[in-house]
Amino acid sequence: MKTAIMFGAGNIGRGFIGMLLAQADYKVVFADVNEMIINRLAEDQAYTVHIMDVDKKDYRIENVTGVLSTGTEIIDEIAAAEVLTTAVGLVILPRIAPTIADGIKKRIANGSKEALNIIACENAIRASSQLKEHVYALLNDEEKAYCDSYVGFPDCSVDRIVPPVRNEIPTDVVVESYYEWNVEKASFKGEIPQIEGMNLADNLEAYIERKLFTLNTGHCITAYLGVQKGYKTIKESIEDPEIYAIVHEAMEQSGAGLVKKHSFDAEAHAAYIEKIIKRFKNPYLVDECTRVGREPKRKLSATDRLVKPTMTAAGYGFPVDKLIVGIGAALHYNNPEDPQSVEVQALVAEKGAKEAFKELSGVEDEAILSQVAEAYGC
Repeated sequence: MKTAIMFGAGNIGRGFIGMLLAQADYKVVFADVNEMIINRLAEDQAYTVHIMDVDKKDYRIENVTGVLSTGTEIIDEIAAAEVLTTAVGLVILPRIAPTIADGIKKRIANGSKEALNIIACENAIRASSQLKEHVYALLNDEEKAYCDSYVGFPDCSVDRIVPPVRNEIPTDVVVESYYEWNVEKASFKGEIPQIEGMNLADNLEAYIERKLFTLNTGHCITAYLGVQKGYKTIKESIEDPEIYAIVHEAMEQSGAGLVKKHSFDAEAHAAYIEKIIKRFKNPYLVDECTRVGREPKRKLSATDRLVKPTMTAAGYGFPVDKLIVGIGAALHYNNPEDPQSVEVQALVAEKGAKEAFKELSGVEDEAILSQVAEAYGC
């Protein structure tokens, strides 16, 4: 039986990518530092995914196991795998790179000529390419040449809301029914894996930015505005008429830039916006604003969900005032339990909103910077 490695046994790992891999008849080996989850997966070799939407369904996911990502067993698993995926968070990729590099070195020692495709399924742009850089930094020239022939790092775009829900069985997971997994076709090595639910994309950038500028942009603006009004969940926040109006218009403003840049069909993209905002209202998912709004420093960076759509739309001469309202709300986000929020708040207190945003985003456009300061309220 084919083997797939899933670095990250969290909700996304189990409820999205791991589920699709198992349903494609892979033996899925989850690798994580959470001993409780790993031990339970190794013991049960199965778990249940609960689809919580208008149509509720339960899927029993079988033929899975778990190993510690810090142990030696995972290196043997990598040496024999056809597919390796991650759902660990962008900042963790450098930490798992040494283990992946060791697995590749063992493949070389074993004389393997079978392809291994490594797909980083992270909420970031070209995460697989970033992981490749971390792995290649640990290889010599001969090992890099081997990877150039036999190890692919296809970039991808992932989209599924998987809120943290405490289940009686800790390995079970709750997800929404909607999902998208778009993977760059040209970057695979060897035979492309046949995985139902994995869409092979020729123009991945368009898919990445459609999701980033729509779901991610709308989601985080909803969260930041919701926190300002004292709401706990995304559903509560988006049901506030004032927040809904701002978020909807912000998504339209980011959409105008997308349609222009990628020659999207305007009506089709408008329908996509409606589909996305409807997901925020799913009454069966309790998605907390603090989860969606976490790591505001990253979200305010030049390539992420607030600044990039703003600058793209502004670059084409489109209005961006509601997107800037979202940026102002992000600068206000104050969560003492979120280290990045603490850092952003300290920077704003020291330099003011305008200069803090300029430092965080790299934006030099004086008109945009002034609008951000105004949206912040200073």
